[in-house]
Amino acid sequence: MDLRKIVFVLFCLLYTTLVMAQVGDKIFLYEGQQEDDSPCIYVNLVKSNDVLPTVLVMPGGGYHILAMGHEGEAIVKWFLERGVHAIILQYSLGQFDGSGNKHPQMINDAQRAMRIIRQNAAKWKVNPDMIAVMGFSAGGHLASTLATHSDSGNVAAEDPIEKQSCTPNLCILSYPVIMMEGEDTHWGSRRFLLGPTPRLEDVKELSNEKQVSVITPPTILFHTSDDPVVPVENSINYYLALRKQGIPAEMHVFEHGAHGVGLIVDDYGLAQWEGLLENWLVRWKWIKK
Repeated sequence: MDLRKIVFVLFCLLYTTLVMAQVGDKIFLYEGQQEDDSPCIYVNLVKSNDVLPTVLVMPGGGYHILAMGHEGEAIVKWFLERGVHAIILQYSLGQFDGSGNKHPQMINDAQRAMRIIRQNAAKWKVNPDMIAVMGFSAGGHLASTLATHSDSGNVAAEDPIEKQSCTPNLCILSYPVIMMEGEDTHWGSRRFLLGPTPRLEDVKELSNEKQVSVITPPTILFHTSDDPVVPVENSINYYLALRKQGIPAEMHVFEHGAHGVGLIVDDYGLAQWEGLLENWLVRWKWIKK
């Protein structure tokens, strides 16, 4: 086992210790799938009569587990305090041997979650034109997949949910997995997403730095230069792809820092990320200051 694989295994063990109980009202994504681990969203709404922006949060965990604590609950609390509805996505997870869930189930979950939010916009007092997606690590890959593989809905669908757009209006990526091929690929996320012998067309389709288009939303990225788990080249290449397409983009790369730190970081350097994100959201009029 090479060094990156050892680091990934240790990283998964660390994530397991950080998983906490979920918060919010639980809504399953699909009828007939209501097991504890079935795809669902946890809806957390600001107590307000105003129609507000919303963020769909995708915790990381290598497509193997979900870091619902510091990349889920803590993020919800941060956004609620700033007047933004926050919804956590519990998406499908893979198996090391390729059995069970794998692509396209994960992106189907993300698209379905976004459609459900828009379908319930009036009920939840959600502004349907102000729905962001935020992803961490492998959750960042799923968020960037949604940002690059979305549509405006199927007007002919019998299911009213499927009529809704699944395109996010903003995208926030924290130390994201982006690439599915090349030396900077995060092998663990790729294996749990695509299985041990992925199809070449899937590898290319989910290398999201190659899928940015004019419909990809404005994006902010955060990474550390010496990230030992997901190489910073993932964020750099996605940022360059955004620039090439003329998509508004902002990226912050810090010299040092561990992977999987979340948003609220007890570190003099990385602690700036929280303020930088807040300022960016103020400029986009997502939050007031």
